[in-house]
Amino acid sequence: MKTYTTGCPVNEGVLWTYLSLEEIVGKLAEQGIELSTFVERRLLQAHEISKRKMQKTGTIEEVPHRDEQLENIGQLVEEFARQGQVVTSIDTKKKETLGQLFRPGEVYAEQSLKVFDHDFVSLQEGLVVLHGIYDIVRNEALINLGDSKDTDEFVFDSLLLWWQQHGQIHYPNAKQGLLLCDGGGSNNCRHYVFKEAIQKLANTIGVAIGVAHYPTYCSKYNPIEHRVFPHVTKALDGEVLDSAQTVKELIETRAGTKTGLKVFANVIGKTYEKGKKAAQEFLDKFPIIFDETLPKWNYQAIPID
Repeated sequence: MKTYTTGCPVNEGVLWTYLSLEEIVGKLAEQGIELSTFVERRLLQAHEISKRKMQKTGTIEEVPHRDEQLENIGQLVEEFARQGQVVTSIDTKKKETLGQLFRPGEVYAEQSLKVFDHDFVSLQEGLVVLHGIYDIVRNEALINLGDSKDTDEFVFDSLLLWWQQHGQIHYPNAKQGLLLCDGGGSNNCRHYVFKEAIQKLANTIGVAIGVAHYPTYCSKYNPIEHRVFPHVTKALDGEVLDSAQTVKELIETRAGTKTGLKVFANVIGKTYEKGKKAAQEFLDKFPIIFDETLPKWNYQAIPID
């Protein structure tokens, strides 16, 4: 086996082979060792060797203060949850394409679903933007679907809708909330227009909002990424997505889990414009309060009457 075994250049002791069970049994037979694939599988399991997938856990490059910010986020989540305050994780999922187009996955049906044999852009009937808000404490998520652009205005409307439908019901006495998000996209940590949207939200709902961004290349640690979005993807697998309403119904009926995750969905039928900048009035007043700890990633929006 030594010839067909390689190791991990980073993690000492991690080994793998590209041979299948049948090929391993064949190689052993050449050495006069007769084993069945069943016995070989049991032997591999005894040595904690099994088929495994690749995992996207490697970071492209080292980011200064990365570990410090991850530890800071962990402490913030623990503190807010202990006080019974709102703790949410937000992100925009990869856009979904509408139309009679192929999608991976299988569904129970009397016959195969018929779709086009090509996925040309010209055959698309539209795109759906999926913005998610995940309540970490309650293990509940809301996915708001838009057929326009992924803008900061869309994020504001999505967050406000979550508060109206879920937040104020479950947290009627909330004084402050914690918002976890990536550092890029519509919630870019460097964009004033995102901070303006958060300040507007705080003013509207009367709740102070603390924001903590994950460092660059660390979006995989954002809870909604690995606790919600995989189930949303699975809910849409093998289905023809002919409208945003269809996407909504599939998410609500199929994205929940037996372990307790509940997923709700809305369709926001509003047109958004890309490229808008923060209003000059907001920039002049700039009420955002930056934390002492890593202020570029951590700040607060306090309600202003």
